[in-house]
Amino acid sequence: MSTPSEASTPGTPATPAEGSKPDSKSAAKKDAKRLAKEAKFAAKAAAAKVTNVASEAKAKVAKPKKEEEPAFVNTTPKGEKKDLSQPLSATGYNPLAVEAAWYDWWEAQGFFKPQLGPDGKARPEGQFVIPLPPPNVTGSLHIGHALTIAIQDTLIRWNRMLGKTTLFVPGFDHAGISTQSVVEKRLYKNTGKTRHDLGREKFLGTVLDWKNEYQHRITDQLRRLGGSCDWGRAAFTMNENFSKAVIETFCRLHEDGILYRANRLVNWCVRLNTTLSNLEVEQKQLAGRTLLNVPGYDPKEKFEFGVLTSFAYPIEGSDEKIVVATTRPETMLGDAAIAVHPDDPRYKHLHGKFAKHPFLDRRIPIVTDSIIVDMEFGTGAVKITPAHDFNDYEVGVRHNLPIINILNDDGTFNENAGPRFKGMKRFHARVAVVNALKEAALYVDTVNNPMQIPICAKSGDVIEPILKPQWWVNCKPLAEEAIKRTRAGELNINPKSSENEWYRWLEGIQDWCISRQLWWGHRCPAYLVRIEGQNQDANDGKNWVVGRTLEEATERANEIAGDAKFTLEQDEDVLDTWFSSGLWPFGIMGWPEDTFDVRQFYPSSLLETGWDILFFWVARMVLLGIHLTGEMPFSEVFCHAMIRDAHGRKMSKSLGNVVDPVDVIQGLDLESLHAKLYEGNLDDKEIAKAKSGQKKDFPKGIPQCGTDALRFALCAYQTFGRDINLDILVVEGYRKFCNKIFNATKFAMLRLDDNFVPEPVAKPTGNESLVEKWIFHKLNIAATEVNRRLTERNFQATTIAIYSFWLYELCDVYIEAMKWMADDSAPEPIRNSARQTLYTCLDQGLRLLHPLMPFVTEELWQRLPRRPNDSTPSIMIASYPVADSSFVFEDAERDFDLIFKVVTSSRSLASSYDVQNNIQLFFRVLSDNDAVLFESQLPTIISLIKGCQSAKVVRTLEEVPEGCGSLVISPDVIVHVLVRGLVDLDQEIAK
Repeated sequence: MSTPSEASTPGTPATPAEGSKPDSKSAAKKDAKRLAKEAKFAAKAAAAKVTNVASEAKAKVAKPKKEEEPAFVNTTPKGEKKDLSQPLSATGYNPLAVEAAWYDWWEAQGFFKPQLGPDGKARPEGQFVIPLPPPNVTGSLHIGHALTIAIQDTLIRWNRMLGKTTLFVPGFDHAGISTQSVVEKRLYKNTGKTRHDLGREKFLGTVLDWKNEYQHRITDQLRRLGGSCDWGRAAFTMNENFSKAVIETFCRLHEDGILYRANRLVNWCVRLNTTLSNLEVEQKQLAGRTLLNVPGYDPKEKFEFGVLTSFAYPIEGSDEKIVVATTRPETMLGDAAIAVHPDDPRYKHLHGKFAKHPFLDRRIPIVTDSIIVDMEFGTGAVKITPAHDFNDYEVGVRHNLPIINILNDDGTFNENAGPRFKGMKRFHARVAVVNALKEAALYVDTVNNPMQIPICAKSGDVIEPILKPQWWVNCKPLAEEAIKRTRAGELNINPKSSENEWYRWLEGIQDWCISRQLWWGHRCPAYLVRIEGQNQDANDGKNWVVGRTLEEATERANEIAGDAKFTLEQDEDVLDTWFSSGLWPFGIMGWPEDTFDVRQFYPSSLLETGWDILFFWVARMVLLGIHLTGEMPFSEVFCHAMIRDAHGRKMSKSLGNVVDPVDVIQGLDLESLHAKLYEGNLDDKEIAKAKSGQKKDFPKGIPQCGTDALRFALCAYQTFGRDINLDILVVEGYRKFCNKIFNATKFAMLRLDDNFVPEPVAKPTGNESLVEKWIFHKLNIAATEVNRRLTERNFQATTIAIYSFWLYELCDVYIEAMKWMADDSAPEPIRNSARQTLYTCLDQGLRLLHPLMPFVTEELWQRLPRRPNDSTPSIMIASYPVADSSFVFEDAERDFDLIFKVVTSSRSLASSYDVQNNIQLFFRVLSDNDAVLFESQLPTIISLIKGCQSAKVVRTLEEVPEGCGSLVISPDVIVHVLVRGLVDLDQEIAK
């Protein structure tokens, strides 16, 4: 028997079958009969549709207009508990109303502080400590920081509810280069002045004002995100204690021979006028010839990259020439040699000879080097510029070549480049040198050359290697110890892909340049000893002393100067930001002092961060932590994914896709989103582009989602992959999940009246019905799964387990199934048991959800009655659900799963026949055991099927009325739904 949905569409002629004859009388007769039947069917369907439309229209007219909810105003005094005497909102879930006041109350109650045992130490359950990765005070938090907080605070709240002593330490990083550059840019944009116009002291005051403003903003954002941080321990990488830690580290590393001063090549950013570590340099891949804009030049100017320029050097004393090639022709002004392979027969006659520089009075020796030269590549001759290329520098050291620096710090050429090019900006000089080579008939050609160019990650400028006396850390011995301890199991890195990178990077580690030519930062505690009457070389580390205090530095200077008079000049440079933030896990505890926090809370339990700073930050914490404290600073590193926009693009202010988490929490219209672009340092073109991006991604602005939905969504997105493509509409979807939880609890409050008293303990009584046992079993499965997945740091699986329990098991099944049991007409034992089960599931379900959704769970849990002798003041310190054997009902799960399978099949069967009301079901059950089971569950089945009027268990087909549709569930169970009218018509059509 076919269903209407399986028949051809009414009124649409069928296509004749292949091979049939259109003029056949038989075919024509059949078609006429078929069309008549379909017309009859269509008429009935149309009549039914008219009736339905009329009914819907009537319903629409009768439906009262929904009142708009007035804007919420928080009237709870700061730090006081919210007044919950009023019932839950009749207009539904409002995240701003639900989230108000709770955070201030939690903090005022001291719930964020570590709860110690009676002996003043960690509780017997253990302790769990996370040092929050300090956000930069450069600007506000973005959605990536929200992911960090969602993950970290979920783990903190979970462990706190497991009874452990927990500590979540917040803090802020001064972010030397980033903060100084953004303040400099803002200063120049607003006043036309530079930091040099203000002077060091006044400029630092300006930066400090910026830091205070943005630290306050970030603090507010962290609070809005629900981060349960111990704010009394909040740290800043330039506060007094941290400065002491930085000075101690610098001096100790110097005393241990690990930190030293040397005049070596560094990565120089002309735009920022400072050195950078290798990790702060990005490699831009070019497929070939590319014209690029360079910061600091006219935006209309573009310069050529991705090419190899060949030119010839004349050989001294002959007419011969030797051809070399370079990607940076301007550096030929600093060439100190030409290298050839010692075995190359083409150049053996030139060994020991000289080439003549065409633009400078300089003889260029031809040296042999088997390391730098590949005979098969190019001409087999390589120009050597030791002062401006890292590989060439090594050649210069091997052959004792002069180091000829041609570049000023501002990117212009100095006198070593010759009078013709002195004062030129470096990329103008590139063009000028090529033109000069052409004029001198020494230019050969320019060809495409796929290559990488080094780019400053902060400014976007092209990096220049230049020679600078700087402070360096010898990382090799530190890395060897870190590798040994990691392999020994002292550090677990998750996911494993990051662990593989960890070993690879540590094994190839290079010395770390920690000097920065900035004003904002920790000034190096190093002093040049100026001895009267002597001319000390500032590049020589032997003429420098370090000291924790000026007095200590003076004592050490006396050892150098002897009886001679001297003065001390402190190094103007500051230290790399990562040097101070590398002390974070123990610096926040009060190190180098022997504090209670150092003794109790160091090492930390877990360090959670993005995989992109595994080496910038995590590795340096490990290197410094082991060397300075003797211990691994944390036992676990968890690397979360990077958030991109819904299109997979990297978050960028100029694209307009950087999202402030507070805007997602409270919502923001498009016009206000546009207005926020003017708060940054974007130029007019970038603002226009960003506006276009915002209009495309958020045509109606960002919807109000609330903190709980945002946190849950971010955890649901978190997999062990590298990237998250975040769609705000997904976050909005989880707001609806919050609404479902809100309404389910509101329903429960109607069932749990003032006379309801929960049982003293959350245990089954033994009198539970089948569906009660089933939901207890599902609750236990959810608790087991959530704890397991959080232990594994599998946050996506965690959210799936919680979501499934709440939505598909508690709300969609148990709450619907127990309605008849909780009704006033139900026998009191059944009614009370159903309500006790409902209470336990709500109580445990809210606790299960709390670490991910702290606000809505507190709001709802506070409205539930307490068990006798339970005075727990907040859900955040209530016990967390764990596996409990008393909740295991495997037989009940199997039996009710069969019942529910029949329920879903019955819904589907009725729907397929478009039977929506007055549903009559017949369950043909062949097994005696199943018959007893189904008889006992008929009231529950009826409750779970909307529109079901009756259900009956039968044993034979004869007991099933005519005109029923059927569906086989199993060999022993067949479901029938009464559909007389439609079946009769269907049978007529079939004839």
